[in-house]
Amino acid sequence: MTKSSFVQVAIPVPLVGQLDYQWTKSGPPPSLGCRVRVPLGRREKIGIVTCHIDKPSLDPSRIREILETLDTEPVLNTELFDLLCWCAKYYHHPLGEVLTHALPTLLRQGRPAQSSEKFWELTKTGRALSSEDYLGKLQIRVIDLLRRCDQISAQELLDAGIKGSVLNRMAARGWAKYLEKPCQMKSVTKPIESPFELNVEQQNCVSAITDAAESYAAYLLQGVTGSGKTEVYMHLISNQLHFGRQSLLLVPEIGLTPQLLKRLENRFGTCLAVMHSGLTAAERLEAWRATRSGEAKIILGTRSAIFAPLVNAGLIIVDEEHDASYKQQDGFKYSARDLAVLRARGLNIPVLLASATPSLESIHNVTHGRYQELRMDDQIGLAGKPTIQIIDMNVHAERHGLSTPLITAIERHLSLDQQVLLFINRRGFAPVLLCTECGTVEECDQCDARMTLHARIGQLWCHHCGLTRSLTWGCSICATERIAVGAGTQRITDELQALFPEIKIARLDKDIASNKGSLESILADVTHGDTQIIVGTQMLAKGHDFPNVTLVGVLSADQGLFGTDFRCSEKLGQTLLQVAGRAGRRDQPGEVFIQSHYPSHPLLTTLVQQDYDAFGQLALKERKAAAWPPFSYLIVWRAEAINKKTAHAFLERIASTARNMTDSIKILGPAAPSMEKRGNRFRAQLLFQHNSRKTLHDLTSNMLLLVRDWPQARRIRWSIDVDPAEL
Repeated sequence: MTKSSFVQVAIPVPLVGQLDYQWTKSGPPPSLGCRVRVPLGRREKIGIVTCHIDKPSLDPSRIREILETLDTEPVLNTELFDLLCWCAKYYHHPLGEVLTHALPTLLRQGRPAQSSEKFWELTKTGRALSSEDYLGKLQIRVIDLLRRCDQISAQELLDAGIKGSVLNRMAARGWAKYLEKPCQMKSVTKPIESPFELNVEQQNCVSAITDAAESYAAYLLQGVTGSGKTEVYMHLISNQLHFGRQSLLLVPEIGLTPQLLKRLENRFGTCLAVMHSGLTAAERLEAWRATRSGEAKIILGTRSAIFAPLVNAGLIIVDEEHDASYKQQDGFKYSARDLAVLRARGLNIPVLLASATPSLESIHNVTHGRYQELRMDDQIGLAGKPTIQIIDMNVHAERHGLSTPLITAIERHLSLDQQVLLFINRRGFAPVLLCTECGTVEECDQCDARMTLHARIGQLWCHHCGLTRSLTWGCSICATERIAVGAGTQRITDELQALFPEIKIARLDKDIASNKGSLESILADVTHGDTQIIVGTQMLAKGHDFPNVTLVGVLSADQGLFGTDFRCSEKLGQTLLQVAGRAGRRDQPGEVFIQSHYPSHPLLTTLVQQDYDAFGQLALKERKAAAWPPFSYLIVWRAEAINKKTAHAFLERIASTARNMTDSIKILGPAAPSMEKRGNRFRAQLLFQHNSRKTLHDLTSNMLLLVRDWPQARRIRWSIDVDPAEL
C-alpha cells in the first residue's frame, strides 16, 4: 500500500493545527516525527511531519511542495511524539511550538540529528601510485599513512599536520575518498567510588521501587533533609544500569547539577548526558544525540530534560518535586513534574517524586491512592534535626539586616571552625533608593517595581524588565543625598566582610551564577571548607549538601507571609524548611535562626513547634474550605498590552462570552496580577475554575475556536496557563 503524497506539517509559529504540503519527490513521504523544510509565505521554515493524508482540505493545486527532508528516521519517536501531541491539546498550545520545544536549538535550525566523523581511505587508483608519480611531500605522507592504517579520521590527519585542502585535492584526482561514521560518545574515565551501605529506611525505599521496576508505579518519597535521598537515587540508577536501561534524573535548578553530576561520575564512571539552559547549543545537541543513541545511560537535567529522547527508559526521578521551577512560566507553559508522571505511565516504568517538603498536590495524590508513599524520617549521622529559633526583629537591634543574636551565633560557629549559610531572597545591594527629604524612591519607568541598587557597579537595575540606569546619589527632585534602604545579597556580604575581615565569604545569586564556571567554583570552595560563610538566594535553598554548615540564618521570613497568591504560605513553608535543612547534615548539630517582624504568625509557629506534616494537613484543610487546588482545577487567561484598557477589554469579552456559554464554571476577573505593569506593558488575567478538569478544558477549547478569529486577538499578547503555579 503506497503512502499518500500529501502530509501535514506542524510549524513553530502561532497557528492553529498544521498545514498541508505536497510530497512530489521519489520514494515514500517522510515519516511522522521527521523534520522537513517547507515554504511559508516568503520564508522557509523547518517543521515536523505529523500526519499523512489522502485528501487535503485545500485544492491540491494550491498546496505547496516540501522543499527538503532533513531526517531519514524520526527525531521524535512514537512515545515522545504522542506525549507532545497530548501536551499541545492539554495545555492549549500550538502543536508546532510544542514539538520543536523538545528539540535542541541546532536541530530546530536544521543541524543533522546524528553526529558523524569523516574518515579517509585510499582508492584503488591511490593505492597504485608509486614514487615515480609526481607527488608532493604531504601527498606522499598521506598515502604512506593510509597504506599502513587503511582508514584514518580527518581529525587525526589534521593533528598530524595534514590540511583539509591537501585531502580534498587528492579526492578530486581520485586518489582518496572519505566516508562518514557515527560519532561514539567518549566514556567517563574518572575514579569510581563504592556505594554506601543503606540504612533500613533507605533500603525499604529501594526495595519497594525495585520490586515494581518492570511496570508503571508512582512513588512520593518524603524524606527529611539530610536523610540520604540522593543515595537512594544512586542505588536505583545502579539497578537500571545492571539491565542496560536509562535513568532520567530531574532537578529544579542549574545550581544543583554540578555537585550531583560529580557524584554520579565518581560513582558510575559511565556515560552521562547533562541537559540545562546553561550549556552551549553544541553541548545540548551532543547530550541529545548521546541520549537518543542510547549511549548515555544517565540523563541529568532541569525542566526541559523531561523531553529527552529516551530509547530504553527504566526510571524517572524528580528531585525536589515541590519546586515551582518545574513549571514553565512563558511560551509553552508545561509542568515537568506532572509530565514526568505521565511519561512514566506511557513508558510503563516507575517514577519517583522526592522532597522533604512535598507539594500539597502530591500529598493529596497519596491520600487518594494515586501515588504510593515512602518515608525517610531519620537523618544520616548523629546530628539530628536542627533547632529552630525565631528572632523578633521588633526588639533586637540590627545592622543592615543582621540582628545581634544572629551575629553572635555566627561568631560562635566560626570560632568552632564551622560554616555558616545566610539566606536572603533578594539580590543586589539594596532594594530601595530613598530620598529622606521628599520621600521619593527610584522606580522603574516600565514596571510597577522599584529599581534595585547595585552599588559595586554604580547602577540601578529593574530585576523584572532588565532596565538599567547609572547611579546618582542626589535626588532628582530636591537634590538631597539619598540613602539605600534594606539589604540584598551584596550588602549583606559587604557587612559580613566588615564584621569578619579575616573570613572568606562567598555570594551566590543569579548575578554570580550567570558567569560560566563561577557556580562550580563557589560550590567547590564551600565543599572543601575554603569558604566559611556563604550568602545566597533561592539557589541555596535546596538540594545542596554542605557537611560542615552548622548555622543557617534566614534574614527575612516576612516577604511570603502576606502574599496574594493562594500558594504563598505553602511556598514560604517549603523554603524555610528547605533552607533550615542545610544545617547539621552529618554528626554536628545544626542551628537555624529565622528573623521576622511577625514572630507569632501561625505559619511560623506551626513550622517551628510541629513539623511539615502538620503544616501540610492544615494547609490542605484551608485549601479545601476555599475550593482551591488540589480540590479544584484552574485555567488562567493572561493578556498584556501597551494600553491598560485594551488588555482588560479583551479579557472582558472572553469572560462575557464564556458566561453566555455556561453558568457552571466559576469565572473570576479580569483583574490585575500582583505586578500590573511590566516591561512597559499592562497585564491582566482571567480565571476559570471548576472541580471537573474535562468541563474546564471543554470550555477553553470552545473559547479558543472563537477567540482566534477575533481581530482583537491579533493586536494583543495573550496566552493560556493551565494549572498555574502562581496567580
